[in-house]
Amino acid sequence: MLRAVLFDLDDTLIDWSGFDSDWAVLERSYLQGVLRYFAMCGYAIDDPDAYARRFRDRAMNAWSVSRTTARAPHVGHLIMETALEFGVPVDGLEMAEALRAYNWGIVPGTVVFPDVVPSLKQLIDQGIKIGIVTNAPQPMSMRDIELSAHGLFDYFPICRISAADFGLLKPHAEIFHAALDLVGAAPSEAVFVGDDLDADIVGAQRVGMRAVLRLTPRTESGLRTDVVPDASIRSLSELLSLLDAWYAGWRRVTGNA
Repeated sequence: MLRAVLFDLDDTLIDWSGFDSDWAVLERSYLQGVLRYFAMCGYAIDDPDAYARRFRDRAMNAWSVSRTTARAPHVGHLIMETALEFGVPVDGLEMAEALRAYNWGIVPGTVVFPDVVPSLKQLIDQGIKIGIVTNAPQPMSMRDIELSAHGLFDYFPICRISAADFGLLKPHAEIFHAALDLVGAAPSEAVFVGDDLDADIVGAQRVGMRAVLRLTPRTESGLRTDVVPDASIRSLSELLSLLDAWYAGWRRVTGNA
């Protein structure tokens, strides 16, 4: 029986192929709002560029360490830890306010894949629970702003998990089990769709889920023989026929594609 389909977010639901900016430059624009928040609280940082460089260094180190620990980087923690380096007494500041000042939203150049909304609607119409599990370093409250702006938020009322909040990155088993608990499904009753071989495919398969690789130009260039997804698709519109083959009778209305 099929009860749920879980999705990665970036390059699975949201297409990043149109992003052609320098991330470090964009990140500095976000951090300018954070520094204004610090200044309003009486803690001006004299060298914004130095702060941005140290923030980037800390972020890169956090991702490097995560390869062995599976501990998820968190933008809010990085903001506050970097501020502490610059003499800001962070105990008197609110991380939530700093994150609001970061002013996250739709990243320039990113769009929702055109196949996403029709596919989500079909799954929901058939009574399938759907959810998001992302390795984003932003807490879900920030990604929710983005999902709302993209018109996706309302499709995911019960399961939206960011590794930043959860504390552990895919492919760690616990983050998958947390999502399965939210949608009320056993691993054999759920499918995971993502674009990353190690995080999405290996992680989902290890807990007993079927795993579908969303092929993008980046994914196709990194295919390996040691990781074999249960299926590969270039469009989410192909997912429904896979579900027909794997879960006979899952559709509540026969022939409703």
